[in-house]
Amino acid sequence: MTSGKVIIISAPSGSGKSTIINSLMNKGSLNMQFSVSATNRAPRGAEQNGKDYHFLTTDEFRQAIANDAFLEYEEVYPGRYYGTLKSEIQRIAEAGSNVVLDIDVNGGIRVKRQLGEQALALFIEPPSIEELKRRLSNRATDSAESIEQRVSRAAYELEQGQQYDVRIINDDLETAVKATGDVIARFLDK
Repeated sequence: MTSGKVIIISAPSGSGKSTIINSLMNKGSLNMQFSVSATNRAPRGAEQNGKDYHFLTTDEFRQAIANDAFLEYEEVYPGRYYGTLKSEIQRIAEAGSNVVLDIDVNGGIRVKRQLGEQALALFIEPPSIEELKRRLSNRATDSAESIEQRVSRAAYELEQGQQYDVRIINDDLETAVKATGDVIARFLDK
């Protein structure tokens, strides 16, 4: 599908995945571009369409599924879809960059199976479920019900993360950013 390499990064919500990715992207030392995922959820805070996510209606998302527009997609929570558009991967590959996918654990496993050695699957873990819950609460972007839903899903995601190439525990952000950057650099140099 692409001539570049694909870096898959997954984690339970609140593990620091987006912060780690943004830190690495801002450093600019790795030839990679972020693939903007699609979702049918509403924007949170200052999120922008086309920058943070491609925000689709549920009908638009289902139509894209029917049109085989996704490399992968997942109904992460009941009625809540996330997916990677093939057009995003193509856009980045045509720009001569490697692709960074910030995706759900099941989608990450599917992409890794599809792309094999062309993809690196990285899983970012919180130090504990208790710390994850604290981070989600401090983020103040989700309802108490949503936080509980995310925490209950985290145990499943942590189990699935065992199928990833590399697992990094984010108990210290600076250390996790460096470890993630080092793993990606080695993969891109292969």
